[in-house]
Amino acid sequence: MSGQALAARHITLDALRGFAVMGILAMNIVAFALPEWAYVAPGTYGGDSFADRASWLFSFIFIDGKMRGLFSLLFGASMALIIGRAQAKGESPARVHYARMFWLLLFGFAHYLFIWWGDILFLYAVIGCIAYLFHKWEARRLIIWALIIYGLGFLLYALQFGGLQYLQFAASLPGADAETVKRYQEVLADPQLSLDASEEIAAYAGGYAGIVARRWNEVVHLLALVPQSISETLPLMMLGMALKKNGFLTGEWARADYVGWARKLLLPGVAISAALGLWIAATGFDMITTLAGFLAWSMVPRLLMTIGYASLLILLIKDRAASGLIGRVAAAGQAAFTNYLGTSILMSTIFYGYGLGLYNQLGRASLWFFVFGAWALMLLWSRPWLARFHYGPLEWLWRSLARGSLQPFRK
Repeated sequence: MSGQALAARHITLDALRGFAVMGILAMNIVAFALPEWAYVAPGTYGGDSFADRASWLFSFIFIDGKMRGLFSLLFGASMALIIGRAQAKGESPARVHYARMFWLLLFGFAHYLFIWWGDILFLYAVIGCIAYLFHKWEARRLIIWALIIYGLGFLLYALQFGGLQYLQFAASLPGADAETVKRYQEVLADPQLSLDASEEIAAYAGGYAGIVARRWNEVVHLLALVPQSISETLPLMMLGMALKKNGFLTGEWARADYVGWARKLLLPGVAISAALGLWIAATGFDMITTLAGFLAWSMVPRLLMTIGYASLLILLIKDRAASGLIGRVAAAGQAAFTNYLGTSILMSTIFYGYGLGLYNQLGRASLWFFVFGAWALMLLWSRPWLARFHYGPLEWLWRSLARGSLQPFRK
């Protein structure tokens, strides 16, 4: 690869990716430090102090799913960029793309099995293989079909969890018939809804071998994530490809357009998310209501806020492109793969039994100290490293494996 090609980067894409990988940690920290139920059912684990509940509400409104959505958009945009570069160089875009996805899938599986159960790389690799089928579509067609797929996914979740909420309501009415009450009790008795995390706590507070064995026994969960998430992840990747093609994600639109979309999407998105969060809290974090709010009803504001955040952040990046902070965020985004896996290694070592053993020992609010510390590390190391090297360590390894030869590394 020539030096000119190596230098051809979009600061908006890199900085957006930096903000996204930092924001993802703000939610992932809960899954590193606490049992899995703490992520979707805040009434279970993570503390019940005002600070803990306020921390959950803040994250639910402003972060949960939005940063992951932004990361998915950028994955799609990067796909379009890499496919375009391969075509311009006379290479096979399919070979380049599928080689990258093959190695990403292996990285994801290793991440899940040996480091942390919350991997998304495996999911991105599989969905990325599907998204490639649409790379030749023009932007408008990609956007239309992405919204259709997303809408169908929302409809399926709404029917599923709306039905559960109606069953709950019907079973709670005075004089509810015995069959309705029985069906509702069967739902509550489902082992998948058991809040008992004692086995999980014991496992992650224990040794490394036991943790790996547990993950291997639960590997089906990694595979199940694909059909569960395809209706959200695939359309977001398609939107990312579209927004790269029409210049939105590369900062080519007029300032007024970004201001307009940020205002149109963020305000209703925040309002709906806040209403959902307050409703969940008002029910005392009732299990059915919480799951419905988290998995179904929040899909609409998540999409609105994902695009709205992209608009707002692009404005910030364009206005402050020459600032040291944006430069450091862009460097963290350029090394996002290393930062993502690096935080998994760091946080699992801090919280799991083979490290400092802080698993399930801290409240949700106190976890922010670890988030801020990791953000500082990302911003401190990424820029000096990339001043001397073309890629982050894992970016270089991924690219070398996918290309089948060692890539330029030191500048």
